[in-house]
Amino acid sequence: MKRVPLVALLGLVACAAPLRTLPPPPAGAPPEDASALAAEAHAAVRASALETSPQGRSAQIDKALDAGQRCEQVAPESPGCDYALALALGVQAREHPATASKGLKLMVELLQRASASDPKLDQAGPPRVLALLRVRAPGWPLGPGDPEAGLKAAQDAVGLFPDHAPNQLALSEALLVNGQRAASKAAARRALALAQAAAGTGEPDAGGWVREAETLLSGKPPR
Repeated sequence: MKRVPLVALLGLVACAAPLRTLPPPPAGAPPEDASALAAEAHAAVRASALETSPQGRSAQIDKALDAGQRCEQVAPESPGCDYALALALGVQAREHPATASKGLKLMVELLQRASASDPKLDQAGPPRVLALLRVRAPGWPLGPGDPEAGLKAAQDAVGLFPDHAPNQLALSEALLVNGQRAASKAAARRALALAQAAAGTGEPDAGGWVREAETLLSGKPPR
């Protein structure tokens, strides 16, 4: 897949919600560590979900975007940086809908690159997140939504890590959106069992996975 320069990609979202232009690192400064920056972006994305105030969420989202951009600056070929920035753009689009139209298109580009380079990252995170984006976003001409492509991405994620509850949740949702209700419920039941097992090990996200699985079992998408 031909790689588009980051500066060109960021121009896609500039008119909706300009991302801060990063200054070049100071002369002689040691390079930042890409893996640390990706971890910083992930932590800020997670923290944004726990914030109760709009101001707090926006502050964490800004941190995630900044770390994701710096990660791309340090390691433009890194799938980890692509994935981290995609996640940051996702929470930005959720919190600030005006950014969604162009931000989601950039997310697709980043997630496709990460999926091509390292689909196993974060237990199939790139194809899983790409699947959810495709099934939840509006379709052309308003957005990059494509339920059939979303189902394919979800199947890819499950093929890599079938015992990771979020992958089964993504598959269940994609099947539901594609009208395959029986198969959707089967995947939701698998996700529920996996989530309950994860809860027993102390997984902090397991409660949310259980709720999503129960929602899918009722025949509704967990938006």
